[in-house]
This record gives sequence, C-alpha cells and structure tokens, in this order.
Amino acid sequence: MRPEPGDNWVVARLEGGSFRTEILANGHALISDEPVAAGGSNAGPSPYDLLVAGLGACTAMTLRMYATHKGWPLEDVVVRLRHRKVHARDCEECQTQGNVKVDRIERELELIGSLDEAQRQRLLEIANRCPVHRSLESEVRVVTRLKGVADPA
Repeated sequence: MRPEPGDNWVVARLEGGSFRTEILANGHALISDEPVAAGGSNAGPSPYDLLVAGLGACTAMTLRMYATHKGWPLEDVVVRLRHRKVHARDCEECQTQGNVKVDRIERELELIGSLDEAQRQRLLEIANRCPVHRSLESEVRVVTRLKGVADPA
C-alpha cells in the first residue's frame, strides 16, 4: 500500500539484493543508492547526499523567506554542501574526543543580489537558524518499531 500524499510518512522501499531504494515523500518519487565503490549502482544520491540536500533546500528557502520579508534584493541563493566523517581528534569544536568519527557538514552560501555587507552577515546568521539545521544540531531520537507491533506504553 502506498501512503497518501500529506499523511506525514516518508516511505523507503528496497527490493532484491541491490542498494537501490525507492522513496515516496509527500507524493514525490525519489531514488537513492550507494556509489559503485560502496557496492551500489549509483542510480541516485546516497542517503547522506539526501540528508545534506534537505539542509541545503531548507537553508535556501529560509533565506528567501527572510529576504522577502525584509524587502532585501536577494536574487538567487546557491548552497553548496559536503558531508564527511572526521576523527573527533581532528575536530576542534567537537565535544566527542578520542578515536571515533563524527559527522561534519560543510556549507557554503552564495548570495546573489545587491546586498550590503550587513545584510549578507545577517543572512549568514539566519542560515544557521533554518529548521533542518536546528534539527541536525539538536538531540534527535529515532524511534523504531516493527510493523504490526504496538508501541510500548
């Protein structure tokens, strides 16, 4: 059964022996896969690519909303992102230390339009307040259950 658009579920379905995964998100079909080097067929973005794509989209939309609200001349926004695993000992601002890896997302903003320096700096601050950014930096709980098994009280 396919969920109805707007039912607030994203469904990922993997069939067979490959990593190619079909995703239905709010009625929109997507494909995710692993790169060939990781055993996939590279039929779509990796799960980490999709994660940072969500951050990029949220960042751009948040900046557009803010600039429009302020009447600022922001014409275009380009958000470039890269996700890597880095050793905690290589990460000065990380709380986790030792020989473990932490997720590091690099984000670069290109703001196109006749903005002054104060506006550009304010938009940089606003980028750090987009809802997905806040989710990624907060404590996140993932609750997993098997279908057909009731949630414990």
